[in-house]
Amino acid sequence: MWGKMYYSAIAALLVATAWAAPHEGHDHGGHTAEHHHHLHHGKDEPHPVHNGDDACHLLAPHNADFAFSLYKKLALHPDAQGKNIFFSPVGIAMALSMLAVGAKGSTLSQIYSSLGYSGLQAQQVNEGYEHLIHMLGHSQDAMQLEAGAGVAIREGFKVVDQFLKDVQHYYNSEAFSVDFSKPDVAAEEINKFIAKKTNDKITNMVKDLDPNMVMILINYMYFRGKWDKPFDAQLTHKADFKVDKDTTVQVDMMKRTGRYDIYHDPANQTTVMMVPYKGNTSMMIVLPDDGKMKELEESICRHHLKNWHDKLFRSSVDLFMPKFSISATSKLNDILKDMGVTDAFSDTADFSGMTEEVKVKVSQVVHQAVLNVDEKGTEAAAATTIEIMPMSLPDTVMLNQPFLVLIVEDSTKSILFMGKITNPTE
Repeated sequence: MWGKMYYSAIAALLVATAWAAPHEGHDHGGHTAEHHHHLHHGKDEPHPVHNGDDACHLLAPHNADFAFSLYKKLALHPDAQGKNIFFSPVGIAMALSMLAVGAKGSTLSQIYSSLGYSGLQAQQVNEGYEHLIHMLGHSQDAMQLEAGAGVAIREGFKVVDQFLKDVQHYYNSEAFSVDFSKPDVAAEEINKFIAKKTNDKITNMVKDLDPNMVMILINYMYFRGKWDKPFDAQLTHKADFKVDKDTTVQVDMMKRTGRYDIYHDPANQTTVMMVPYKGNTSMMIVLPDDGKMKELEESICRHHLKNWHDKLFRSSVDLFMPKFSISATSKLNDILKDMGVTDAFSDTADFSGMTEEVKVKVSQVVHQAVLNVDEKGTEAAAATTIEIMPMSLPDTVMLNQPFLVLIVEDSTKSILFMGKITNPTE
């Protein structure tokens, strides 16, 4: 049987008008035709290297820091107490970087500062995402990973041509026009676009649109992976999962005995384990000892990840993992303001790189991500794998209380998705 996971994530940035005096003309430095040709190549061609270094690797440490900052803010939010958390840090960072293409002045510098990109040039960031999307798009039979964007524009609204060219070129974006004066019709069209890009995993994200809206920026990420070592569905059984000291729920618990990379971190009282997919992607499971989740959440950062990676060792493990399907929606306005992105939401916003027709500001940033975990997929396949097991007794990793998951893509060093499974039944 194939083990499979589906998840998708969307960060939609809703940009609404603030009626004010139109801007004076601005000069938008264009790229040469040669530059625009420079990175356009087929999916299977090798990617050009920038300045001797892979462009997306410049972004990786900053994106990891952003992931943990965002996680901590989401985990502390009153709405998140006792709830599952799940989001795509790289998807949100990509959406904000796309917004930054149209931003100037302090609006731009605040977005870059929140992402940790203050030391980078806009071209480095944009080329980094172009390279990242290209690398993620090298889909193999083993997995499907798609990333890209969309821009829904009010019919008749004039957008700076260079902005549309740049977001198409660097962020794999498609532009389409909608009639925001009919909010229900506009929402239906935008939801249709999102559903198509996420294989119908996210179908009803946009609602209650403001008829004055002029543009919505959409970012999507869709991942479907097969476990490198699938679980046997016949071993799945009912078991208890302890949500908190007062709540226990029944789950379908999968079981597999096999060789996995594992490490118990005594300093953080945490067990870390890698469960690989076919291809370059793995699920990192982070299971704190009983009662230690809060301490872990407060301290976790990318240096933990590096330390754990360095100390993992291959061992035989009895792994017990619940089947689950979760969907999490996060409204990010307050969190982003807290991270220093204030101008973008206010009347001082400068998005003159996006439109010179009227002054615009961001009205809301919404992110939704979906995660399904099971032992098998839809294909039936005959495959037999035999693992040589040592004689020693296996370690037991029992995921029967809240744990963290990170979906990491190795070639780009990206945290594609991250979250906390507090209650697998919700």
